[in-house]
Amino acid sequence: MDYQTITYEIKNDVAVITLNRPDVMNALNTQMRAEITHAVKAAETQARVVVMTGQGRAFCSGQDLGDGGNAASLDLERTLRDEYVPMLRAIFDCKLPTIAAVNGPAAGAGANLALAFDVVLASYDAYFVQAFTRIGLIPDAGGTYWLPRQVGSARAMGAALFADKITASQAADWGMIYEAIPETEFEGRWQARAAQLAAGPTAAYHHLKTALRSSAENTLEAQLTLEAKLQGKCGQTRDFKEGVVAFLEKRPARYEGR
Repeated sequence: MDYQTITYEIKNDVAVITLNRPDVMNALNTQMRAEITHAVKAAETQARVVVMTGQGRAFCSGQDLGDGGNAASLDLERTLRDEYVPMLRAIFDCKLPTIAAVNGPAAGAGANLALAFDVVLASYDAYFVQAFTRIGLIPDAGGTYWLPRQVGSARAMGAALFADKITASQAADWGMIYEAIPETEFEGRWQARAAQLAAGPTAAYHHLKTALRSSAENTLEAQLTLEAKLQGKCGQTRDFKEGVVAFLEKRPARYEGR
């Protein structure tokens, strides 16, 4: 695909998807959603970790209300079903570890796009806002799924009703994101985190994601059974054998992602 609204780069097994509509704070339109979906699926076969960040001062301001005409003409149900769902599923179902490097404001669907990633790292000057009620809507793009699971029902309800700005530091304190990072250190930190995952045991990361995501719905017995099954798969990988040898030889492991 000839990307027009994002940039896509792979370096040292790290696929970096940069939202690239800075003139509208990287608002999501139909083309951008299709390009994100394509890029994430491409990265799954070309890299070992996926990072998304934003060009300019924002991460993503949410739905482009001017896309295809005007807000009154938007078919929101169709847009969510046919465009947002494939994009969010591509991110959530990705077998690779995924990182949202939130460089600035993340509002509405832009905030929930970030929360679809496995790990969210945010600059101190970033914030998250469930802006939907400001225009008579409810949180979408997975917001009603991710928020209560990450911050609890009370904070999720307050954040959605009041549409308050949640700073990066506050989001980290709440458990909404993994880490808030000083602006001067932000780019170097997310790049180091991505490099760490890109050099790690990729298959184990995939099975780890499966296990953690299943735990909320499983009984203890079912979860223990799943752990045993997935651990058995990990134990058959080259990376497990390399990890053991490296441990015994007291050297860093050289994982191949297999």
